[in-house]
Amino acid sequence: MKHATDAALDQLDALLILLRQIEGLREKKRGTFYRRSSAFLHFHEDPKGLFADLRYPDDWHRFPVNTEAEQNALVTAARDLLQSLQATQSTRRTA
Repeated sequence: MKHATDAALDQLDALLILLRQIEGLREKKRGTFYRRSSAFLHFHEDPKGLFADLRYPDDWHRFPVNTEAEQNALVTAARDLLQSLQATQSTRRTA
């Protein structure tokens, strides 16, 4: 599965705008988001459609992003994951 081209990312423009608004994410290259210095989210395309890979602590998880509902699910998952990671980091600092 290849990384998404600019043409594919054009189809996800509304999604990219939402992701850019999430505090804690930085878009290093169009469609490639980082949390701190680590890759956190990027996009792929294949004949089945467009997909996002989101980095969880254990591994990358793939999300389809071809419909508005799928895109909303990705945004929710990314926000929830960032909140969880920040809470874990805060807990470690106070321990």
